[in-house]
Amino acid sequence: MATQPLTAADRKRQAALDALPPIERLESDRRLRITRGFRGLSPSQAVGYLESLDGDQVDERTVEGPGWTATLDTRTIPVGAYRLTEVLVTWEGTPAAVEAVVLRFRLKAFRAPG
Repeated sequence: MATQPLTAADRKRQAALDALPPIERLESDRRLRITRGFRGLSPSQAVGYLESLDGDQVDERTVEGPGWTATLDTRTIPVGAYRLTEVLVTWEGTPAAVEAVVLRFRLKAFRAPG
């Protein structure tokens, strides 16, 4: 993945995003698995973001990139009187590749209009 250096603004966003822990983080045998939830994002938007990060859509819910695979799922979350759809993205692959794509994806999702 052609990773561009982080801007000063991206480093600030990264610091804010790092305060939110993932739903799941497992590392073993030189493989990393991270699951994060995103509200206000559709599965098709998530696929588009992953494709823009050098991924290729394999099927409706799977995108593969250099050193990583992302699988999408959805769930409904009650928020007061409302119910929101949350897109769950699980990345698996080499630690360096997964860490890089998760950060870039989160920055894209963070900047996206709601």
